Amino acid sequence: MDLANDGTNDERDAHKKSEVFHISGNHLSQGVISNTTPELPTGQPAVPKKVNKMQRLRNNIGFWILGLCNNYGYVIMLSAAFDILSRNFNENEDKKTDQDDEPFCNPMSTGAILIADIIPSLCIKLLSPVLPLGANLRVILVVIFSVLSYLMTALSFARWVSFLGVIFASASSGLGEATFLSYSSRFSDSDTISFWSSGTGGAGLIGSISYAGLTQLGLSPRVTLLVMLIVPVIMAITFWIVLAPPKIDVATITPLMQPNEPSTGDEIISYQTVREPEIGLTLREKSILMKGLLGFMIPLAVVYFAEYLINQALFELVYFPGIWLSHNEQYRWYQVDYQLGVLISRSSVKWIKIKALWILPLLQIINLLLVFVEALKNYLPNIWIMLLIVFYEGLLGGAAYVNTFDQIYRKYEDRVRGFCLGAASIADALGITLSGFSSVLLHNVLCDIISKKQR
Repeated sequence: MDLANDGTNDERDAHKKSEVFHISGNHLSQGVISNTTPELPTGQPAVPKKVNKMQRLRNNIGFWILGLCNNYGYVIMLSAAFDILSRNFNENEDKKTDQDDEPFCNPMSTGAILIADIIPSLCIKLLSPVLPLGANLRVILVVIFSVLSYLMTALSFARWVSFLGVIFASASSGLGEATFLSYSSRFSDSDTISFWSSGTGGAGLIGSISYAGLTQLGLSPRVTLLVMLIVPVIMAITFWIVLAPPKIDVATITPLMQPNEPSTGDEIISYQTVREPEIGLTLREKSILMKGLLGFMIPLAVVYFAEYLINQALFELVYFPGIWLSHNEQYRWYQVDYQLGVLISRSSVKWIKIKALWILPLLQIINLLLVFVEALKNYLPNIWIMLLIVFYEGLLGGAAYVNTFDQIYRKYEDRVRGFCLGAASIADALGITLSGFSSVLLHNVLCDIISKKQR
């Protein structure tokens, strides 16, 4: 009997084994690794540590605030789109005139602002899964981009500078969403996804109502945007102070074992306490996951395409003359009404879950047709019915977002969850981007029709 070899085997068998998932073909198969490294701290498992109630509360509140701050600038730019493209950006000139009795078309569609507000976000979301940047550096960039967006848009001396400010807002929002959604997977004991979604919904309502409210009180759009500089400051405080950083032990494996390969006990080359819960995924593994995500991403993209076509191509053309609101003011309050619906539905996932995601794009397309006909025919008797339609539109959009990411969070294992959440965020950006280009074309067609009617 080889006593030396037998002792080695006994020692090897004494170690606890942990499971990781390896993607093979079209499914996840299990491989086994052994925690044999001497660097492994005694008694520390390769899972996130439990958090107490106070830490859980901090994390939930923190992700709500992060969702609010991350989407705030994006919402502000869309709420200010009609003003940015108008001549009255430096002053508050919302006083009603005789011209308010006729629909007015800006020479450029607010869809142009939407394009500038979403394409950088889409590009960053596409690159985010492969960017070799840690969470701290990413958040620093998010904060810097946010500050630049408010400053450049507020202090612009030409329209192209305003557009550059909108681009920075988009970059901040896109990088922030991909970063924070992925980061949320590290807080397994907290309801971070639902609170994040609720916070993004809150950004829509608070952002749109703060912009509409401050301008309604007499502040110019320029001054209103400068006031918003407090938002990136709040984001930084929340991420580095409010959140309770997760302490996660993660095995770094090179290479990942094949499913049918026998364990030698030497697969782990290091063991360290870091803040990344996921073992690195290969390009092939990521492509397999992306195929599985299409069932979530396509319905979400269609919902966002329809609703942003309504918001950026049709809102500015749906006008009710002879009431207490000017044309610019009606546009702003449509945005507030829409965001109220988004907030309510994004905050409802703990009580109302929608499994049939495919029905949401169908309902949103019906909304698009209703508002399109109103822009052409003015068939609605008053603004209240229009506000009801817009509110319902927001409910559908918020429900699509929160239920999509909630289902992804629950379906995928810890190892791949962060990647899946970040990758799926491409869907809404893609739908909005297509909507932005379509909005410009639709705006031009409808404005030609409206101008011919007025002759």
